[in-house]
Amino acid sequence: MVRSALVILIKNREMITDFELLLRGVVETIPESELARKLKLGQQLRVKAGFDPTAPDIHLGHTVVLTKLRQFQDQGHHVIFLIGDFTALIGDPTGKNVTRPALSEKEVRANAATYQEQAFKILDPDRTEVAFNSSWMGPMRADGLIKLASRFNVARMLERDDFKKRHAAGRPIAIHEFLYPLVQGYDSVQLRADVELGGTDQKFNLLVGRHLQEAYQQQPQVIMTLPLLEGLDGVQKMSKSSGNYIGVSEPPETMFSKLMSISDELMWRYFELLSLRGNDQLRRLREEVATGKNPRDAKLELALEITARFHSATLGELAKRRWIERVTMKQLPDEIREVCVTYHEAQLQLPNALKLAGLVNSTSEARRLILQGGVRIDGERVEDPAKCCAVPGSYLLEIGKRTVIRIVCESAPHR
Repeated sequence: MVRSALVILIKNREMITDFELLLRGVVETIPESELARKLKLGQQLRVKAGFDPTAPDIHLGHTVVLTKLRQFQDQGHHVIFLIGDFTALIGDPTGKNVTRPALSEKEVRANAATYQEQAFKILDPDRTEVAFNSSWMGPMRADGLIKLASRFNVARMLERDDFKKRHAAGRPIAIHEFLYPLVQGYDSVQLRADVELGGTDQKFNLLVGRHLQEAYQQQPQVIMTLPLLEGLDGVQKMSKSSGNYIGVSEPPETMFSKLMSISDELMWRYFELLSLRGNDQLRRLREEVATGKNPRDAKLELALEITARFHSATLGELAKRRWIERVTMKQLPDEIREVCVTYHEAQLQLPNALKLAGLVNSTSEARRLILQGGVRIDGERVEDPAKCCAVPGSYLLEIGKRTVIRIVCESAPHR
């Protein structure tokens, strides 16, 4: 949420568009004015987010924070991807009504390896500092832990919603669970974080970080909370247990199909929280849909962007073509003839492709068919005769209502 006071603080700077992007999708920024002040000064911020490797794989819900980290990274700030291999041994009690079972060190190490690999599908590895909180918590002696615990009191700890509910209901709270928010907060002290990101359910832990930084004579970090992404059902938060998730390691066609299955309304939520596009681009896309563009076409753009990010541009395009082919399959013949076209030019114009494939007698006939709306590529009508047959690859080509072929375009060395 962008407030007028913040816009006034930075309205005379070119940074305003970047500032709006950083605030896009954010639920709360504490304190907002401090973030605006730091950005106005143009200083490079140390932006931290922690991830406990409690499972081997992450889904798109986990990547909301990673996407925001990437936006900070793209604007020149120093991003710290913190792997909570020590906090994972404690177990985050956030949102839990019982004590979480502890993980073994072996499980944590195995999960940490996959987390780092998957995170770099969003973050630039060359511009990311990777830290492990075991590097300072592991060597900490008992007297150091006692000193850290003295910086916070039980009354404040019981203000935390899940602890408060469990205490009121008479459910046990193990002493080690109180250590979790303390260690997460101490991470910010060790990393001298200027900004920490987390989900809305992490607000208490993030505030502990501010408190501890002040206790250790540091300037307290700005905290930014992000929403928990709804899953495919558009109701519950994305999770494997609910079966409404999209895993970042799922095959590209599976990922693409799942993204295409979300509602038109939920699509904009995914754009806001997961897309790396600028605010102006998203505004234009919304305007196009509002003035007649098919929402399905906008959703295709979303699915392609996300699938390409976690796989590759080539696999994303292939997943898109195959999805379109499956959708239109009921109208297609059981067997589709395949025609291979080899070209030597830098680009193959569509009329030339139709002629080379033997589908028309001349390029002028091909242009006439296109202008009449009689040609579709991968289910989409082609309106411009000068449109290229795109990059080398395989395409479903429909001419009129009867002719359907799969055209395979191959580029040969220029003569």
